[in-house]
Amino acid sequence: MIRGIHGLFYSSDPDATRAFFKDQVKLPGSDIGEGWWIFDLPGGDLGVHPVDEPKDPGGKDAGGHDVSFYCDDINATVADLKSRGVAFTKDVEDHGYGLVTYFTAPGGITIQLYEPRYVKRSTRAVNKPGKTRRAAKAKAKPPRRRARR
Repeated sequence: MIRGIHGLFYSSDPDATRAFFKDQVKLPGSDIGEGWWIFDLPGGDLGVHPVDEPKDPGGKDAGGHDVSFYCDDINATVADLKSRGVAFTKDVEDHGYGLVTYFTAPGGITIQLYEPRYVKRSTRAVNKPGKTRRAAKAKAKPPRRRARR
């Protein structure tokens, strides 16, 4: 059974790229040996985006792929990342599915950061409309029973 998604960035400067994600972006992870730092992200999703032609001169090619990071508050996240020296290449824009911007990492990598407008299925049970996370958690746990004296 598939239980997650693994992504790769191909970098011309992998040591600087790893340090950037570890030290500036503050992604959690672990050293698995020989300089390989694997970042361990708690959530993931995968979409399939259409392209007009197999080789689309104005966009993405069929068979291509992207890595994006998502967040709950794009403006706060951008401000936090900028305070740690992360350089953004575009202002935040509304792309319909969410608010989007891009930042760069060492090694020639550009990454999309977005605040989605959709609700992930894995979070719907906790984030039902009109209920807070605390209320959803409280409902999910049975009440404690007091011991008889």
